[in-house]
Amino acid sequence: MNLYDVPAPAKLNLFLHIVGRRADGYHLLQTVFRFIGLADTLHFESRGDGRIERVQPLPGVPADSDLTVRAARALQAATGTRQGVSIGLEKRIPMGGGLGGGSSDAASTLIALNRLWNTGLSRAELMRLALPLGADVPVFIFGQSAFAEGIGEILTAVPLPQRGYLVAQPDASVPTPVVYGAPDLTRDTPCITIADFLASTDSGALYGRNDMEPVVYRRFPEVSRAAQWLRSQGRGIVARMSGSGACLFAEFPDMQAAVLAEQEIAATMRVASKMADTSQAVQEPPVRFRLVQASPGLIEHPLRHWIAS
Repeated sequence: MNLYDVPAPAKLNLFLHIVGRRADGYHLLQTVFRFIGLADTLHFESRGDGRIERVQPLPGVPADSDLTVRAARALQAATGTRQGVSIGLEKRIPMGGGLGGGSSDAASTLIALNRLWNTGLSRAELMRLALPLGADVPVFIFGQSAFAEGIGEILTAVPLPQRGYLVAQPDASVPTPVVYGAPDLTRDTPCITIADFLASTDSGALYGRNDMEPVVYRRFPEVSRAAQWLRSQGRGIVARMSGSGACLFAEFPDMQAAVLAEQEIAATMRVASKMADTSQAVQEPPVRFRLVQASPGLIEHPLRHWIAS
């Protein structure tokens, strides 16, 4: 048995507050995770020799560090299965973008192999197995939009309205350790309640802020310039960073509005590029984007019901 075309969706942090720091150095946070339609795609071919291998390399990521490989090995070790797997990955979520691509890939690997290998772990067991792989991995197994606390592992489901999102990645990648290790990172934002957040969901405005933005904007000015340029395009665009960046997002009332914003931004950048090629005077965007894409907010993870309980 094989599994093909398994989705691993990206996530957004609708807000991200750093509220403290543990004695072991881990940061305490409050955030709301939302899955979006932008996704990687995984393929799994079962093998009987017990080996776990990638079908193709991932640039800059050795096989032993690949979260899909580590997730498969963790499930294999926890359950004692003698089955193996060949893993293929079609990467669409930007790396170093704050969209949780690697974490999502790991979670979809655990969910898919739990099904493929018939190992029968519950959602709670898979979440415990996921946490050592990364603080963001459990929410993808949790499978619902979630208010997160602790280091991101204390999760409470929250209802979110349907929304469209514009996701943009400047020509930059931000290493997460650089942000968390910054001495000027805010670490004392007052705690809020879930009720505080839910009271804001009908207002049409994003709640709170991302405490990591000032640190990233100071150290990666191309991200700051990208946010400023997006905000200057009108249509009520309020660009916010997801996670530790570099990706920015804007929320819209529906996908139609998000797609229109994507089309207008793409057209503006095409005109600027054409005018630059012909040496005509034009105000070019101050930043180049690797990705500008409209994407729907998901009500739940597409693999949520692959887990029995």
